[in-house]
Order: sequence, then C-alpha cells, then structure tokens
Amino acid sequence: MKIVILDAITLGGDIDLSIFEQFGKLQIYEKTSPNEVNERIKDAEIIITNKVVIDRETMMMATKLKLICIAATGMNNVDLKAAKGMGIEVKNVAGYSTESVVQHTFSMLFYLLERVKYYDEFVKSGKWSQSGIFTHIGKGFGEIANMKWGIIGLGSIGDRVAEVASSFGATLSYYSTSKNPHSDKYPHKELKELLKESDIISIHAPLNENTQNLIGKDELSLLKEGAIILNLGRGGIINEEALANELDSRDIYAGLDVVSKEPIEKNNPLMNIQNKDRLLITPHIAWTSKEARVRLIEGIAKNIQEFMESK
Repeated sequence: MKIVILDAITLGGDIDLSIFEQFGKLQIYEKTSPNEVNERIKDAEIIITNKVVIDRETMMMATKLKLICIAATGMNNVDLKAAKGMGIEVKNVAGYSTESVVQHTFSMLFYLLERVKYYDEFVKSGKWSQSGIFTHIGKGFGEIANMKWGIIGLGSIGDRVAEVASSFGATLSYYSTSKNPHSDKYPHKELKELLKESDIISIHAPLNENTQNLIGKDELSLLKEGAIILNLGRGGIINEEALANELDSRDIYAGLDVVSKEPIEKNNPLMNIQNKDRLLITPHIAWTSKEARVRLIEGIAKNIQEFMESK
C-alpha cells in the first residue's frame, strides 16, 4: 500500500507519524496546494488529509485510491457522495479533541473575564511598581458562580463545557441548532432568550444551513452589557462585520478560535477594531493539545488497520 499524507504540518512537528509505516510505503508532504493534489495522490491507495480538498475530479484521477482518512471530525473537505459512488471508503476520527477544546474554552473565558491583558500590561509597564499599593483594582470582574452560561450546540464538547461550567457554579441553559432539544440536563431556550439572559455564551456547533450567520447584528444587539461570547465551533456562525461593529460600540467581549476564512484575511473587519482589549482571537488551536493530536493519529491508524482487516 502507498499512503500519502497531504498536510502533515497541520498535525504538528512534535507528533511521530512513523506509526503509518507498518501499513505500507509512506509519503509525507508538509503542505499541498490545490494544483499539487492530483499529482501527489495519483498512485496512492490511502490518503490522509486534514483540510486538503478531495473532490470528484481528484478521486477520478487517483485510480488506485481505496481509502481517504480525514485527520479531523468534520468531513466537509471530501465529496462523500462521489467517494461512495466510486467505492472509496472515507473515515474520520471523532471525539479526540473534546478535552482540548473544553480547556481552551475556559482559557479564553478567563483571559477575557478577568481582564488578564490589562493587568499583565499594568505590571509590565511599571505602573504597579510606581503605585505604592499592594494591589490594583483597575477593572472589575465577576465570578462564574454568579453567572448564567448559555451553550449553543450541546454535542459532546458543549455537554462537557456545561459540566465543567456547572462545577464553577454557573447556571446553564442551551440552544439546539438542529431545532430539536435533546437533553434533560439543562433547560432549552430559544436563541433570542438565551442571548438576552446569558452572561457567557459559548458556541460549539458545526457550520451548516442552520448555523450560517446564526449570530448577526440583531442577535448581537440582544447581548447584555459586559457579556462574553466565545466561538469554538466554526467561523461563519458569527457575522464578523456585525461583531466588529458591536465590539466598537458597546461593552461586550468576544473570544474566537475560528473565523470565516482561515488563515484570517488582513481585511477582516475584526483586524481593525478600535477596542482590541474586548477581542481575543486564537488561530484555530483549541483542538491542538499534544494529547489530542496523539489520539487523532492513533484514531487514523486504527481506521487504516480496520480497513485493511476488512479486505
């Protein structure tokens, strides 16, 4: 078997990929542009891709292709209908990043809630040294135990976030993006109600026809003063122009690990807001703890092993 990894850079240089050598000849590419895909997989039987698009035309060119392993949970970069029609199996890995994403959710929350950037800069600028006072209460913050937390998308990640938030004493509610409430653990709220009453809103939903621009100008206007909204689902769920305007017009805060086009474009309105202390953006890293990436590689290897045993 020839196995081709198309975008190894997305898995990190600290992860050992030699596990795949047991299955056949391994070819690793750090990055693959759209015009390089066909040439690189033309004689591959198994390909591993994170975000490289594998469409119908590409599959038709790869006449030996038997298995596509997606190094992720989402499968929107592969034409699944075409693969099925050609007898090509497609396997993803689910659940590997839950703890990593949950951890990053709280990392972003604490940064914004406790105004960490402000206090860090206050100390490093020398202002604390000059103050003559043992403490500095320049920007107040509250306790999660007194807050209402609304979760948009109560899947495995959203449910785990809710569990941890509950341990801090937050009052939880959720909105089902499928419009079908499915949990009795927490009260289900309509979107507008959840946005109006929540002090913290975190998004853990996929991007689809129900969530595209789910949070726009009208929805953002419902947020209470001082509210924090976190998007760890997919870019495109929050309208970025509307969010940029809202952040510059009143006292709300946002933490984003995802944006509509990645990497973020220089002309993205979020890159030019005036109130930069109200916005935290990280480059789609919530899923990338080393442990999560190790679980991902192990999951891909398991998928390949099961595929080969079935033949």
